[in-house]
Amino acid sequence: MSAVPATLDSPAMRMPRVSARLGWLRERGMGASILVAAISTAFGVVLIATTDFLAAMLRADPYIGDSGTLAFVLGFLTLLLVGVAVYVAGIVTANTFATVVAGRSRQIALLRLIGASARSQRARVASQGLIVGVLGAAIGGLLGVVVSAAGAQIAIVRFDLADVPVAPVALTMLLPAAIVALTTWLAAWIGSRRVLEVTPLQAISGSVALAPDEVAARRGRHVVAGILFALGAVALAVGILLGLVTPLGVVVAFFGGVLSFTGITMAAALIMPPALRLVGRAFGRSAPARLAVQNAERHPERSARTTIGIVIGVTLVTMFAVAIESVKAVMTANAGGRLEPELSSILDTFAAIMMGLVAISAVIAGVGLVNLLTLGIIQRTRELGLLRALGVSISQIRRMVLLEAVHVTVTATLLGVLLGIAYGWAGAQSLLGSVPTNPDGIARAGVVWPAVPLGPLLVIAAATALLTVIASLAPTRLATRVAPVAALSE
Repeated sequence: MSAVPATLDSPAMRMPRVSARLGWLRERGMGASILVAAISTAFGVVLIATTDFLAAMLRADPYIGDSGTLAFVLGFLTLLLVGVAVYVAGIVTANTFATVVAGRSRQIALLRLIGASARSQRARVASQGLIVGVLGAAIGGLLGVVVSAAGAQIAIVRFDLADVPVAPVALTMLLPAAIVALTTWLAAWIGSRRVLEVTPLQAISGSVALAPDEVAARRGRHVVAGILFALGAVALAVGILLGLVTPLGVVVAFFGGVLSFTGITMAAALIMPPALRLVGRAFGRSAPARLAVQNAERHPERSARTTIGIVIGVTLVTMFAVAIESVKAVMTANAGGRLEPELSSILDTFAAIMMGLVAISAVIAGVGLVNLLTLGIIQRTRELGLLRALGVSISQIRRMVLLEAVHVTVTATLLGVLLGIAYGWAGAQSLLGSVPTNPDGIARAGVVWPAVPLGPLLVIAAATALLTVIASLAPTRLATRVAPVAALSE
């Protein structure tokens, strides 16, 4: 008799139990969420290691020494860029878990039907978010340490910096991992709020997306979004006016930009469908084109979740490009119409580095787009099966999915470029409004017109085209594999 409990408690029996508990990790969306957490963590670790390395270089320099100003600038830039990456990753993760919860509506409703509470189901989703965050943070942290150590050794050999002390691992490198893990847990908790709205009656239906009138009825969220946007707009205006007197106006404008853009993000379900509908007019009147456009109108919440990540990424890249180009234009005017080649080279190098760093956030947003489009196709299996049963061909399904990807990326890119130019101009104006623009240094810049660089915009357009192709591959393959009978039987 004693052999039975021992057998049930053996490692061979415990493994299936653990595998069953973690089986949800194989669901669509979880792998991409782990990847997002890993990228964010690795980015933060590499940035912190780079900052420490540059600070060590400065301390070793006999002419610069312990420059408090440079150390502050390096630390501020690191904090800003890591914060931006975590912000984008948090939004992408929250949207992913919100989409996953929407796909589990029937399962959650069945559990509610047999007595499970909505709060326990939400706690379960949040705990899954914590596990995803910890896994991603561990993978990204390890990768970041390896990349940082390799990069430091290459720099030491390449630039003969043997006297610069470099610690391969520092306690500060654990900070991004902890932040990303907690942010992923919080994003999962926020994204799972839909669990509270799932009723036992939905057990007889599939996943239920919010209709336009239901989205419009969420007044509390929209009121908060409006308040944040209004406060941000006021802070931006104050920062711009303050920038006419002192460059410190950019600090006020920065917080105004964060508040106003957060308001735009929260109200995305109201903003994105009209924008998608407007852009959709350029896709023609064919059946696949109309279906692709109407999907945005029928499911505004899903459309917002799919597009907002790309809007954020493009806005950030465009904002930094416009701000840096505007700074260069003002400095050129201050130098009498032509910058010294060395200074111009330094500014271009700095711009390229900043654009490369900010592009990491755009990569995170791109991963989110591919993931959400794929989840959207999976959750529309019955819809696609019905279309096939009504006579829509596989080629038309394929074209519809491709047009949806094009529709989403083009709309998000256009909106992101417009917002990026606006925020980039606000940042440049609040920073440079009091800076002299003539060689004698008497007249101040006053109104600084935004300088829009053509190169970054072309890069954004090319990246958008590439992202459209990548984002459409997996959803198209899934959509064309849907059999009408099997889909309608779900």
